Amino acid sequence: MDLYLNDRRIASRDINFVALDGLLQPELTPRQLQEMGVKLQAFPALRELPQETPISNLLAYIPDAGSVFNFHQRRLDISIPQAALTREARGQIDPEQWDQGLPAALLNYSFSGANTRREGRSGSDDNYYLNLRSGLNLGAWRLRNYSTYTQGDSRARWASLNTYLQRDVHSLKSQLVVGDSFTPGELFNSVQYQGIQLASDDNMYPDSLRGFAPVVRGIARSNAQVTVRQNGYIIYQTYVPAGAFEITDLYPTSSSGDMEVTITEADGSVRSSIQPFSAVPVMVREGRFKYSLVVGEYRSTASKSSTPAFAQGTLIYGLPGDTTVYAGVLASAKYSATSLGVGHGFGEWGSLSMDVSQARTELRQGSRHDGQSVRFQYAKDIAATNTTFTLAGYRYSTSGYYDFQEANEIDPGNFNDWRRLYNRRSRAQLNINQSLGEYGNFYINGYQQDFWRQTGYERSLSAGYNLSRGGVTYGLSYAYTQTPAYNGRKRNDQQLAFNIQLPLGSALRNSWVNYNLNTDAQGKTAHELGLSGATLPDDNLIYSVSQGYASPGQGNSGNAHATYKGSYAETKLGYNYERHSRQLNYGAQGGVVAHPFGITFSQPQGETMALVRAPGAAGVKVQNNTGVNTDWRGYALVPHVSTYRRNRIALSTETLADDIDIEANTQSVIPTRGALVLADFQTRVGSRVLMALTYQGKPVTFGASATLVQESTTFASSGIVGLEGEVYLSGMPEQGEVKVQWGEQADQQCTAAFVLPISIEGSQPFSIIRTLSVSCN
Repeated sequence: MDLYLNDRRIASRDINFVALDGLLQPELTPRQLQEMGVKLQAFPALRELPQETPISNLLAYIPDAGSVFNFHQRRLDISIPQAALTREARGQIDPEQWDQGLPAALLNYSFSGANTRREGRSGSDDNYYLNLRSGLNLGAWRLRNYSTYTQGDSRARWASLNTYLQRDVHSLKSQLVVGDSFTPGELFNSVQYQGIQLASDDNMYPDSLRGFAPVVRGIARSNAQVTVRQNGYIIYQTYVPAGAFEITDLYPTSSSGDMEVTITEADGSVRSSIQPFSAVPVMVREGRFKYSLVVGEYRSTASKSSTPAFAQGTLIYGLPGDTTVYAGVLASAKYSATSLGVGHGFGEWGSLSMDVSQARTELRQGSRHDGQSVRFQYAKDIAATNTTFTLAGYRYSTSGYYDFQEANEIDPGNFNDWRRLYNRRSRAQLNINQSLGEYGNFYINGYQQDFWRQTGYERSLSAGYNLSRGGVTYGLSYAYTQTPAYNGRKRNDQQLAFNIQLPLGSALRNSWVNYNLNTDAQGKTAHELGLSGATLPDDNLIYSVSQGYASPGQGNSGNAHATYKGSYAETKLGYNYERHSRQLNYGAQGGVVAHPFGITFSQPQGETMALVRAPGAAGVKVQNNTGVNTDWRGYALVPHVSTYRRNRIALSTETLADDIDIEANTQSVIPTRGALVLADFQTRVGSRVLMALTYQGKPVTFGASATLVQESTTFASSGIVGLEGEVYLSGMPEQGEVKVQWGEQADQQCTAAFVLPISIEGSQPFSIIRTLSVSCN
C-alpha cells in the first residue's frame, strides 16, 4: 500500500494491521518511524524500544499522532505533529539510511575498433581502443582502477590512468581518496597527482542545499573517428557519420581541465580543437563550508615533466547576503601559489566571482618568476528571455605567472608542442543558450586564449540553431577553430552544416528520413540522405543508413550503422565507404559484477548501481531502463542510480510470467557513492488459485485470513476470505496445506489440505486461475 506522512507520500510497502479497541491499527517499528523523520530521542518510551519492535498504538508513544487507512485506495495516512519530526531541508535523507551496498567485484568495459582499407595501399589498417574500469567494493571502501589500451599504426599502448581507494566520511560530508586522482578545480587548475585527498562532497547535501559534464559539439566532413582527451589521456572515442555531432555522455576525469577533441576523417586528415571545461562561479549557500586538502606527488603524461611533491588546500564559505569567500594555497619545493576570491549573487543580474592568484615559480632551467593572475566568472539565467549564460569568464595573467601544470611541464627545448613552450597570458570564454520557445533554441560557445612570447590567438567557436515543428526537426550549426602562428604556420578551420529530420509516421514507427549538408572554408560541399530509427518492442535496436554525394572530384560516400542495447551489453556495428577508402567499425560496451548472489552481466555501468534480485522471475523488464531485463535467475543491474538520493526501482508486472507473483513491484534504495545496492523483490513461483473453503459444512467466515503453510514464512501466499468462503491465492504448489484463522481461539481456526486439479487439456500450464473446493478441518 501507499504510505503517506502528513499528506506527503513516503513509500509503497506492506504494512501489518492488528485489531485494537475494535479498530484496525497499523504496526510500525521505531526504525520505520525514524526513516519517516520522527525524533526518537524526544520520546523516551520510543528511544528504549528495540528498532524492530512492532508498535500498534502510536498515540501511546507520540501525543496527537494517528493513522487512517483507505481500503479502496490502499492508502495509509500517518499524521505526526511537526514538533515530533526532525527539521530537514527539502530532499534531506537521514545518513542512517544511506546504504553502503553489497560486497562486489566490478568490471566495466568499452571496446571499439575499425578496419580500414585505402586505395593505393596493400592490406588494411586496424585500430583498437579498450577502456576498462574495474573495482572492488567492501563495506564503505571502494577500490578502483581506470586503464586504457590503444593499438594502431603498428603501435600498442597500455595506460593506467589512475588507481585509488575511496570511501565516504559521513560526519564530514566528505570523500577520502588515496592513490591517483585529480585536485579540485574551483580555485586552481585541476592536476593529476598520486597521494591522499580529503574533500567535501556536494552529493551528500540535498538538492535544495547544493550549489557539470560538458557537451562536446563538432562537425565531421565524412565518416570520422572522434577522440576526446583530457589531461593528456583519452577519455572517449567513437565513430560518427558526416555532419554535426554531439557527445553528451562524457565522464571527465576531473572537475576542470580543457578537453582536446580530435576528428580523424575517412581520408586520414586530422583536425583538433579545444573544448573549455570549467565550473560556474564559485558560490555556496549561507553557512555552507566546503574544503579540500591534498598531499601528493604531481603526475603528468608529458615525458619530461617534473614530478614534485606538493600540498594544496582550499576553503569556500558562504556568508550572509548571497556572498561567498574563498581562499587556497598550493606549495611545493620550487613553486608556491595563493589565491583569494569573493563571489556574490546580484539577484536578477546574475552571480559574479572574482579572484586573484599570486605565484612564485622556479623553472627547470633555474629561472625564477613572480606573477599574478586575475579571474572573473559570471553566470545568469534571464527568465524573461529564457537566456542562460552557463559560464562567461575572463582571466589575465602577467608574464611571470605560471600555474602548477605549466611550472612542471613547460620545456624550452620542446619545439614540437607550442603549448609546452609558453605560459598563458589571457583567456576568455562564453557559453550562451537561448530558448526561443516554439521557434526553437540557439546556442553559442566560444573561447579565446593567447600566450606570452607567442603571436596570435587560439580560438574556438561553435554556434547552432535547432527547431522542431510538426514533428520535423531542423538544425543549423557552425564551427570555427584557429591556432596561433607557429613555425611560420597558422591553421584555421571552418565548418557549416544544415540538417533536417522528417518522421515517417505510422509507416515506420520511430523512424526518420534525414538530410545533411556540410560545407567548409575551401568550398567543399557534401550532401547526405539517409534513414534512421529505433525498433524492437523496447526500441533498443537503433539503426541508420545513408548515402552521401560530394563536390565534383570528391567522390561519394555511404554508411550503415546499428546499435543494440541488450540486458547484458551494448553492441555496435557499422560500415562506411569514401572515394578512396572502406571502413568496418565495431564496438561493445557493458559490465560484469560478481556479488554474494552470483555473477550478473549488464549494460555499461555508471559509478553507482543497483542490483535487482527477483528469484525465479526471468525476463522481467525494469521500468525506465531501456533494454534492462532480469536474467534467467531473476537478476538485473540498473546501471545508473543517484547517490545519497532515494531511487525508485520498479519492475513491469505485465512482463511477469503467469506462474510468478511479487509482493511489491517497487523498491527504494539510497546508495552511497560507488555502491552496489540491493533492490530485493520477494517472489512467489507457483499457480494462481481460487479456493472455496468450507468449515463444518458452511462457507468459512467472511474476513478470515488464509495462509499457505510452508517452512519459510517470508512472503507466504495469503489472502482474505470473501462472502462465500472464496479466497484468491498465488504462488501455490501442486499440493499442500492452508491455515485459516478468524480468531485466537482453537475453534476459530482450521487447516485445509489441498491437491490442485490438473490444468485444462490444451491450455498452457498455470496460464489460467485454477479453482477447487476444500473442506477445512
